[in-house]
Amino acid sequence: MTPRRFLPGLAILLALPLPAQAPAQAPAQAPSEEAAIRRFRAHAAPRAVASRPPLSAEERNAIRRFKEAKPSVVYVSAIAPIQDLRTRDITKIPTGTGTGFVWDEWGHVVTNHHVITVEDKGKRIGDVDEVEVTLADGKTYKGRVIGTSFAYDISVLQVFAPLSAMRPIPIGRSSDLQVGQGVMAIGNPFGLDHTLTKGVISALGREIGTGYSTRILNAIQTDAAVNPGNSGGPLLDSGGRLIGMNTAIAAATGASVGIGFAIPVDTLNRVVPLLIARGRLEPPRMGFETMGSYQAQQLFGITRGLVVSQVDLDSPAGRAGLRALEVDTSGRLKTMGDVLLGYQGRQIENEGQFMAMLELESPADVVVFDVLRDGRVIKVRLDLRTPKKKESTSI
Repeated sequence: MTPRRFLPGLAILLALPLPAQAPAQAPAQAPSEEAAIRRFRAHAAPRAVASRPPLSAEERNAIRRFKEAKPSVVYVSAIAPIQDLRTRDITKIPTGTGTGFVWDEWGHVVTNHHVITVEDKGKRIGDVDEVEVTLADGKTYKGRVIGTSFAYDISVLQVFAPLSAMRPIPIGRSSDLQVGQGVMAIGNPFGLDHTLTKGVISALGREIGTGYSTRILNAIQTDAAVNPGNSGGPLLDSGGRLIGMNTAIAAATGASVGIGFAIPVDTLNRVVPLLIARGRLEPPRMGFETMGSYQAQQLFGITRGLVVSQVDLDSPAGRAGLRALEVDTSGRLKTMGDVLLGYQGRQIENEGQFMAMLELESPADVVVFDVLRDGRVIKVRLDLRTPKKKESTSI
């Protein structure tokens, strides 16, 4: 017999109508099931707690270091003045949050500069001067931005809190770090204050970009989870010492994928004292001021370059003939000022990128700007050397 002989019969069976079935109904519970439920309900009681094994040395160390570092980690809220276009009233509202840490016993807090940057639909509008800083005890104090480096994405805040409440974080070294050693990150991801994550140093000597077209060298790569809100927070070694400031993550989705980057503490220890003392890394005095990029775009449609808004006549810019815009008594534009398109052969995108260039490059005695003036691009040379005083001749 072959399988073919069964095919016609099979086809007939498949073609026959199936007998009608009654609608499906939930089976009635047997009396024994109800009795079991009632019986077992009587045994409802809290479970006995199993004894906990001793914490490992690694766990005890992490707990200890977190407790020691927590008072040094703060919650930073950037505050920006917003004007109601209808009433002209100005109110101050939070525009961004992040993390910071207490640098010294004089009330200085360090964070990332991008934490205090005001953005609108992903575009940088400007920076805030005022912040609110919440300490680990939950108390909030006013702070002011007193120092900023665009090149290194670092800002220093002066916090007006009792100095006794400010607990400086212990400082370590980044020059002797090793790939594989354990690290801890503390921050405020998604607003969840004082969140601890652990990991290892995944790599050293990385280069990471900033929002100001600069590159930070010798960055630390770690797999400790960092997310939006961790920016400006400390990266600690197993001894609880600061070895870096968490700054960036490598994730297209904006959430952690186990690749985070921190500015090394050796860079912080070099830059932060200069920012506290001077406010900025010492740029050359050129004698001009520029309009904010966002304002220039809104008023004049300028998307690249810097509009010169003021020029000190007794300065390199004044002596070179750089022109500032002029407005009438009602604030309306009379004459457009020079637009700085390039500096030393490199394009100028915005004020942050320009300041970063000045921080990283020691300027020559004479610098050259590409300037848009009256519809033409010309070169303007600024002599930064101090002019010699004319000697008087007695007669």
